[in-house]
Amino acid sequence: MTRSFPVLERAELRLVRLPLITPFTISTGTMTDKVFPLLTLCAGGLEGYAEGVMDPLPDFLEEAIPGAMALIGDTILPQIIGKSFENPAALERVLSPWRGNRMALATVEMAFWDLWAKWLDLPLKTVLGGSGDAVDVGVSLGIGPIEGTIERVRAHVAQGYKRIKLKIMPGHDVELVAAVRAAFPSIKLSVDANCAYRLSDRALLARLDAFGLEYIEQPLAYDDLHDHAALQASIATPICLDEAIRHVGHARRALACDATRVVNIKVGRVGGFAEAIRIHDLCAAHDVPVWCGGMLESGVGRAHNIHLSTLPNFAKPGDTSSASRYFTRDIIVEKLETADGRMPVPQGPGIGVHLDRDFLETVTLSVRSFSA
Repeated sequence: MTRSFPVLERAELRLVRLPLITPFTISTGTMTDKVFPLLTLCAGGLEGYAEGVMDPLPDFLEEAIPGAMALIGDTILPQIIGKSFENPAALERVLSPWRGNRMALATVEMAFWDLWAKWLDLPLKTVLGGSGDAVDVGVSLGIGPIEGTIERVRAHVAQGYKRIKLKIMPGHDVELVAAVRAAFPSIKLSVDANCAYRLSDRALLARLDAFGLEYIEQPLAYDDLHDHAALQASIATPICLDEAIRHVGHARRALACDATRVVNIKVGRVGGFAEAIRIHDLCAAHDVPVWCGGMLESGVGRAHNIHLSTLPNFAKPGDTSSASRYFTRDIIVEKLETADGRMPVPQGPGIGVHLDRDFLETVTLSVRSFSA
């Protein structure tokens, strides 16, 4: 006899701040700590966890933490606490009327997937349709002096990471890539512009064709497909879209106009696992590889990303590198660390990690509790 999924009895919504070991600089600014919502959903004696990937200010996409915390805490949680949902699809139908706010919706949806997988006593990768005990991992290196960047690349290549991604911006691009490629002629190398360029920069971006890059990630505006298609027609290096793909409709249109030849799937960016799987499957049908991007997540978000990366079309190394690169201490008990460029998939039901409650209390800025 099949057990019915229990009522969602309680929820806890925290705002957490984790200091970064080293400031992380991209074209839009520098982060010195990671601030994020952390959601816990409780049912049947089990807990499901997820973190939001929106920033304090809307400098990645339109969403920001204050609005996300209000939407989750004032509207979504009061709608779902005290109710039972047969599966994640049933919850998605409740969340679907809300427009935009993909990161806030993902926070709730992902926590439920973790809870549901634990209820089934299965690893999250299994209920997502993935397989394997480890995934290939690359690293993303923030903007810094060229010589220092070369040394950082050297250190990460020695650790076995399978792809190096350099953050670039106008004035810090061709010379940087040329120097790194000269020092490391055979590594898998990519660059990420975080929307820093315009179509008028196509001649400059075309100079990057000389360096055998895996892809140029999101060179143009966060909400643009047309100019990316025009840029792709004038350069040889594949374009990878990140910010511009927020749901499967964006992916479908991007593939149709050849605006992207690689897709970065961030589950927190696209609204959750259901939409991430749709994008994954669409790209697979078009023979377009995907990979899992990172947002400097704590161990909770990192574990979610690792499980997602076990799906078959995640053909390129993702940004699920060792947590110790970012944080002196994480908010989970388990150590998520790579070995020779491979990240082990956390074992056990759900995402396979547990909160370090004592430490979590010391880095929590606020907390709200909800009960049926």
